[in-house]
Amino acid sequence: MTSGYQPESQGAPADSRIPVLFEDNHLLVVVKPPGIPSQEDDSGDPDMLTLLKADLKERHNKPGNVFLGLVHRLDRPVGGAMVFAKTSKAASRLSETVRSRVFGKTYMAIVHGEPAQPYGTLKHYMRKDSKRNVSETFDRPVADAKEAILDYAVMGHIGSLSLVAVKLHTGRSHQIRAQMAAIGCPLYGDAKYGAPATAGNDKRHTSHGSVLLWSTSVSMPHPISKEMMTFRSTPDSSLTGWSRWSADDLERAATRFI
Repeated sequence: MTSGYQPESQGAPADSRIPVLFEDNHLLVVVKPPGIPSQEDDSGDPDMLTLLKADLKERHNKPGNVFLGLVHRLDRPVGGAMVFAKTSKAASRLSETVRSRVFGKTYMAIVHGEPAQPYGTLKHYMRKDSKRNVSETFDRPVADAKEAILDYAVMGHIGSLSLVAVKLHTGRSHQIRAQMAAIGCPLYGDAKYGAPATAGNDKRHTSHGSVLLWSTSVSMPHPISKEMMTFRSTPDSSLTGWSRWSADDLERAATRFI
């Protein structure tokens, strides 16, 4: 492995729908397809943890239960790079990098409208409303709200839509979706956070009911060797929803904060 490892192509799929970016004895890094939950939920639909555990058991001929730790989550509609731990030691160490904000995450999104500034930092205070499954944003500290910080850069415009690169400094539930909506730029297809109702039903530009948000990179020290590693994923420009922008546009957005 080399420092700053950035695979240029996806490896053999673990599941037929889940390409692998990297795997060793401690880590499994994959591209999560939009529409699959990160872990089991009330829907009963296949989830990433269950699918990947089954695949590891089959590929490595493992007896009994297979350990796989969920290091971070991606919302069900979101696709892109996602890291799992293959041992409890790796899970513990990676979880600490998340808590200490050493674990880096970048994204790209297509949003309605255009932020007032071409780039900047958004800081809000966020509180999860579990009953409605939405996150509320506030400009000032309020009871039970946690600080939420991200950097963004506008990478291009087509019509009334903007392509935006995002770097997260915190990892709040629905953070990008809620914060972009708070500045009047909800994500395309994200009716939950105020996108026009027609957007979520536009089959030409969305797939699996997904919002147009993609995890473009994850960075962290390897849990054993401590070597800094970066794993990248860029949505295919031919995919419904992302096809408004060229492959070069998406690549620029994916690498803006790396």
